[in-house]
Amino acid sequence: MELIHDRKRYKEEVKTCTRCGRDLHETYPHELCPICMELELFNQVKDYIRSNEDVREQDVAEKFNIPIRKVREWIREGRIQYKGDTADKISGVVCRSCGKPIAFGNLCPMCHSLQQLQVVRSFKKPSETAGEMHFIGKEKEK
Repeated sequence: MELIHDRKRYKEEVKTCTRCGRDLHETYPHELCPICMELELFNQVKDYIRSNEDVREQDVAEKFNIPIRKVREWIREGRIQYKGDTADKISGVVCRSCGKPIAFGNLCPMCHSLQQLQVVRSFKKPSETAGEMHFIGKEKEK
C-alpha cells in the first residue's frame, strides 16, 4: 500500500512541458522542454527575418542572443532563407561543392542541378540491346 502511495506522490511532483506534455525534472526552470524552446526560438527568428528587410546572421544572433553557428545551421538545413539576393552578405555559408556563397541550403542552384542530373544518370544503365522494351522489377530471361 505504501508503494502505491509513493507513486502517487511522484506523479504529483512531475513537471510537464506546457506545449508537448513531456515530463520535465522537478528542478527544471522553464515551462517548455528544450525541444519546444528551440522550436519557439526558431519561429521567433523566422518572424524576425520576415519582418526585417536587410537582416544578416549577425543581427539575428545579437537580437536573440544565440551563436551565429546556430543561424548558419538553420540556413544549411534549409529551414530559413534571407530575402532577396543576400548571399553576398552572409559570411561563412558557401556551397559545399564549389564554394560559391549561398543564402539557402548546402548547394548553389548550379551544383544542385548537376547533382540531380548525376542521380538521374545513375538510375539509367546503358541497355545491352537498344530498342528492347524493359519492365521494372523483371529480370531478363536467358
